Amino acid sequence: MESAVEELMPRLLPVDDCDLSEDFDPTVPPRTPQEYLKRVQIEAAKCPDVVVAQIDPKKLKKKQTVNISLSGCQPAPEGYSPTLKWQQQQVAQFSAIRQSVNKHRNHWKSQHLDSNVAMPRSDDEEGWKRFCLGEKLYLNSSIQVSRDENQGIDYVQIGFPPLLTIVSRMNQATVTSVLEYLTSWLAEKEFTPGLGRWLYALLACLEKPLLPDAHSLIRQLARRCSEVRVLEENKNDEKVSALNLLICLVGRYFDQHDLADEASS
Repeated sequence: MESAVEELMPRLLPVDDCDLSEDFDPTVPPRTPQEYLKRVQIEAAKCPDVVVAQIDPKKLKKKQTVNISLSGCQPAPEGYSPTLKWQQQQVAQFSAIRQSVNKHRNHWKSQHLDSNVAMPRSDDEEGWKRFCLGEKLYLNSSIQVSRDENQGIDYVQIGFPPLLTIVSRMNQATVTSVLEYLTSWLAEKEFTPGLGRWLYALLACLEKPLLPDAHSLIRQLARRCSEVRVLEENKNDEKVSALNLLICLVGRYFDQHDLADEASS
């Protein structure tokens, strides 16, 4: 077996057997080059021919498989689709914002956060939903949030906005995770201005080229936005413009052209 392995995997640096003193101890640090080489030979001989990795299934992420659907968006109802000029303007503005965020990321990351800002861990899905959308919306509460002029706005209740001091601290794994959490929320709940701002900010922080999971996520986001748009009765509602914007960015900035709206006249 050893000779067969050596034929398939020849030594890059052939080493002859070393003549060492009888008091050679392989457990102590080598004192000469010969002792070092001999110790390497001994350790290599102890390695098994086949090694099986011991994997703890509890440490694996729950969602390992990436499913990329090729289905497109729901067509925009008549009169709802934005013009090509509008879409091009949004892409240009979005590109400029991304460049600015990347350029000044270190500056904003170094700024101190307010004492009430406690960013959740990357894997804390419910924590991020509460953080971004607020306790009031998360709990579907009708309690009115009062504003104390001395204390300011209670962002814990209404959700923290995607400030640069916050999003600049999010690495790509966190950006992707939070995008997944909020896209999941949109699949079950209504679209709100706060949710739209966070989705826009996360897309602005998403690095290109896209990783497979991010690619799948933004496609899910665009499809869900198109489904919500179909249900809107008033084409002049601000919500329609926000949904159009997200679909536009996914389709035209991130090159998912099959999802982009056909330009209206």
